[in-house]
Amino acid sequence: MATHSEAQVWQSARLATGLSRRSAVLIALLIALIGMFCLVLAVGSVSVPLEDVLRALLGQATSQPAYATIVTQFRMPRALTALLAGAALAVGGVQMQTLFRNPLTDPFVLGISAGASLGVALVVLAVGTTGATVLVGIGLLGDFGLAAAASVGAALMLSLVLGVAQRARSVLSLLIVGLMLGYAVSAMVSLLLYFSVPERIQAYVNWTFGSFGGVTWRQLPILAPIIGVGLALSLALIKPLNALLLGEAYAQSMGIDLRRARIGVILSTSLLAGAVTAFCGPIGFLGIAVPHISRILIRTADHRWLLPTAMLLGALIAMLADLVAQVPGRQIILPLNAITALIGAPIVLLIVLSQRRLRDAFSA
Repeated sequence: MATHSEAQVWQSARLATGLSRRSAVLIALLIALIGMFCLVLAVGSVSVPLEDVLRALLGQATSQPAYATIVTQFRMPRALTALLAGAALAVGGVQMQTLFRNPLTDPFVLGISAGASLGVALVVLAVGTTGATVLVGIGLLGDFGLAAAASVGAALMLSLVLGVAQRARSVLSLLIVGLMLGYAVSAMVSLLLYFSVPERIQAYVNWTFGSFGGVTWRQLPILAPIIGVGLALSLALIKPLNALLLGEAYAQSMGIDLRRARIGVILSTSLLAGAVTAFCGPIGFLGIAVPHISRILIRTADHRWLLPTAMLLGALIAMLADLVAQVPGRQIILPLNAITALIGAPIVLLIVLSQRRLRDAFSA
């Protein structure tokens, strides 16, 4: 009897330690995110003193009038966009990896971003944007149409992949189908661009580099609610996602409606990936790398902890990547996708090379 009590005490102590550690990780990430947000507002081609950043945020006069404009009109929308996009892509990656029970899947691998890109390409060619970025110069209706087209394209692609998944039970076959669909859509985009005028081609190419700087205060009220709905839906799917960790048979035994759960994941991921792709371009590697870093930090695949961790970490890494792309102190801006690839590729390689990490990627 005493031995049984000691085991219970030990188990309770381990549980309490795990909860404390995960809470500490979330608090640390939140603090780091706030610090990074302030750093992004202060650092760039023009350095703004931190006290002037705070004054600008509070609506007070800054030591240089230009500082307030730089912080509020240029860097604040960029930072908020990076925060939203990083959280969205990280959560989308978590959901895809759980749904397909594969640690190397994300919306890009399964063709979701390719479908969104096709929608954006169609809108770009129809609207006839000729500026440096796709979004500049398009009115409010154009902004909504861009996001809607990307989301619909992403949803159609993922729905098609899931339809194939009903017949191809092999994960490898499913991934191959997703990749082939992505290549097919990319070929369609190439054909569209081939018959386009050079100005529109250049606009689309600039969009594919990825950037958080093309979103303005006018467009944030469109981007933020779409991502907000997608994130809220993902949080509502925590129970089905946890059940899917142990397989579809176990999920059904727990009373989970698999069809409804899949539709929920499709809708959530499509909204998140489609909106980010529409406004920021096809940002790679965040959706595949951040979920794994999150699992390492909190040492669990429980989505009650994993989703909030991924949101914070995704936002943090997205802002860090954008800060590096700005090349502080220089007048050049690097392609954002190049920076995210440099961050995410080594992590993916470590996952592939570590067989133990692959086996434990989804253990609760």
